[in-house]
Amino acid sequence: MNVYDAAKKRIEWCLNEFDYCYVSFSGGKDSGVLLEMTAEVAASMGKRWGIFHMDYEAQYQMTTDYVCQTIERYKDVADIYHVCVPFKAQTCTSMFQDHWRPWDAEMRHLWVRKMPEWAMTADKFPFFRKNQWDYDFQEAFGEWLCESHGNVCCFVGIRTGESLNRWRTIHAELENRRNYKGRNWTTIMKKCVSAYPIYDFQLEDVWTANARNGWRYNKIYDYLYLAGVPIHKMRVASPFNDCAAESLKLYKVIDPDTWGKMIGRVNGVNFTGLYGGTTVMGWKAITKPDHFTWKQYLYFLLDTLPKQARDGYLRKLETSIKFWKEKGGCLSDDTIRELEEEGAQIEVMPSTNYNTDKKPVRMEYLDDTESKAFKEIPTYKRMCVCIMKNDHLCKYMGFSLTKNEMERRKAIQKKYANL
Repeated sequence: MNVYDAAKKRIEWCLNEFDYCYVSFSGGKDSGVLLEMTAEVAASMGKRWGIFHMDYEAQYQMTTDYVCQTIERYKDVADIYHVCVPFKAQTCTSMFQDHWRPWDAEMRHLWVRKMPEWAMTADKFPFFRKNQWDYDFQEAFGEWLCESHGNVCCFVGIRTGESLNRWRTIHAELENRRNYKGRNWTTIMKKCVSAYPIYDFQLEDVWTANARNGWRYNKIYDYLYLAGVPIHKMRVASPFNDCAAESLKLYKVIDPDTWGKMIGRVNGVNFTGLYGGTTVMGWKAITKPDHFTWKQYLYFLLDTLPKQARDGYLRKLETSIKFWKEKGGCLSDDTIRELEEEGAQIEVMPSTNYNTDKKPVRMEYLDDTESKAFKEIPTYKRMCVCIMKNDHLCKYMGFSLTKNEMERRKAIQKKYANL
């Protein structure tokens, strides 16, 4: 059986198994194909279903047109949940904040576009809270539907071939045994079940399905193709998240009207559009003013930030300094030799509990290093890189996620991973 027929059988099984099914529709290629397949199967079975679209306000006009046209085509056979809610959404464009709020009433005068007349706003959702992140809202929405529809399933357009994280979203559930009735393409959430009918599609299968069936799709992909974007790197997600930083500059060319409004909507958009993906966003090659050491430059950068962001970076820095001074990190023999040649004061210990051939090394923070292992060595320059990249989690410094951050990330991977 080919993947197309297999996906339709999965959709059919879900429509029979659950009291209610709805498609999470972003306006992208994967969710678009999944929606069209669901519409065909549901029509053949005489089933009513739902379309759930989280509107992030700032997006390509062609994405908005495609979403609205699709809703118009299916509004008589499907329930429409076009959500325009000021939840917290990630942004990588600002040094001053780690999130922004689409459709924030206080920013109405700066909205990128007019809210659709049929949109569902925050007052329609009793579970909405101001501190709610977008992915928390998504999960709560499914639970909310369960209250009125019973056993509910959400169709999500995740393909494992898209990324390792999406592959893990599916296969981690096999290990955890959290799939529904043994179906390895499902995930049991708190109440609602997520299903991934096209999880085994390749990108070529998506476009083949569109072509053979004559389905409508988001025309922004045609423009991205003409702009020279490889087909495996085409994204229509929120333009402010970290996955979209390098492609943000395309808005200026493809959709200049929207771009002009986005500049005034979220802090740092123009800077990221100009320098996203370049050394200005922070790599080893960044430079500083000549009259500063990197440590001095770090505290200069911190002084430019609001208190909450500054305190967060200082906590990470304090933890890292204590770790390297008291416990030490593991470095290779070549890196140790490079540090010794630079004159760095280091203490190499004989063994470590970690399963590695590297040796544990205690050391004070350096200002900078010429070592090839720049990203493994504690330097004030690396901390400056974190700030210039808006890396609030300090992943560039080697920090892993906290428990709360891990739960957030897991939620993203498990549901609506195209964010």
